[in-house]
Amino acid sequence: MRNTLRHIFHLGIKELIGLSRDWMLVILIFYSFTFGISVASKSQPDSLNKASIAIVDEDGSQLSKYLSDAFMPPMFLPAKIITRPEIDPGMDQGKYTFVVVIPYNFERDVRAGLDPEIQLNVDATRMSQAFTGAGYIQQILQQETAKFLNAGESRQLARIVKRNRFNPNLTQPWFSAVNQLVNNITMLAIILTGAALIRERENGTLEHLLVMPVTSFEIMFSKVWSMLAVVLVSAGTSLLIVIQAILGVPVEGSFLLYVLGMALHLFAVTSLGIFLACIAQNMPQLGMLFLLVLLPMQMLSGGMTPMESMPRWVQLVMQAAPTTHFVEFSQAILFRGAGLEVVWKPFVMLLIIGTVLFVVSLRSFRKSIA
Repeated sequence: MRNTLRHIFHLGIKELIGLSRDWMLVILIFYSFTFGISVASKSQPDSLNKASIAIVDEDGSQLSKYLSDAFMPPMFLPAKIITRPEIDPGMDQGKYTFVVVIPYNFERDVRAGLDPEIQLNVDATRMSQAFTGAGYIQQILQQETAKFLNAGESRQLARIVKRNRFNPNLTQPWFSAVNQLVNNITMLAIILTGAALIRERENGTLEHLLVMPVTSFEIMFSKVWSMLAVVLVSAGTSLLIVIQAILGVPVEGSFLLYVLGMALHLFAVTSLGIFLACIAQNMPQLGMLFLLVLLPMQMLSGGMTPMESMPRWVQLVMQAAPTTHFVEFSQAILFRGAGLEVVWKPFVMLLIIGTVLFVVSLRSFRKSIA
């Protein structure tokens, strides 16, 4: 037993030294847990942000001026008042994404109950803002018109007050940063362990190990714990420094509890990386297998789309994927501050899945070196 532990430790140190000499992987690790998370949290937000808008006010009434002032930052830039002949040149030059045209006698027709129409011109070449923004503008116009007409009337007996839990201002970077961290942990764990085995095979050092007094279990487990440690330390540092300190994302739950769950997840996905490396013969083949396995795991894990929105059979199949349980307890701990009494089920599932993947990978590894 003592010799086994000593062999596993020294072989793991060898893997860490080999990784430190592979500058491309070192750069990938650094980028994924620093700039990669920062860029993902700030790029392409789902909510509208600083969209350019112009108003053509042909009515000039109190209601039309009230609606013109309803478009405010941070969703919209200050609305510019233009004339109808300026619509096409302004949109052709990319000055305005949205142009709202309020027709003549708009307030009079509204008060008369005639349901007048407001024209909304949208620059659909800006797809990230066009679809979302059109819905926001329609909602704002309807709400502000109803509010203007109800002004001065009797107060409502009841008023709905909406409070958002865990993310009061619906700040998109809070979710994007944590979700990107979760995705990068899985991605790098599979890449690093798979690349470690492929590197041994391509360099011819795997044959050297086989003639030494070490077992296949010791060789495989050394790769698992060393790459697990690299990703665990990198992800933990990124969570504390990049996400909390630099991006200012609040983390509600226990850091140590999350690290424990992360270690269980890494045990499962590093074993999966070994299994893929046993099937692949070189790095290009590993890359193809990596894409075929990782993309469905991430897209169907519940991080991009809630698990409840998927077909029932997909939900059942994805219970066998470690990413499903990883996303579940990551959101519970980091967003909602959940404790062990809440997340113990995904912890147990990850331990079971990891054990099964390790056993299957060990059999494949023994068969590949036979």
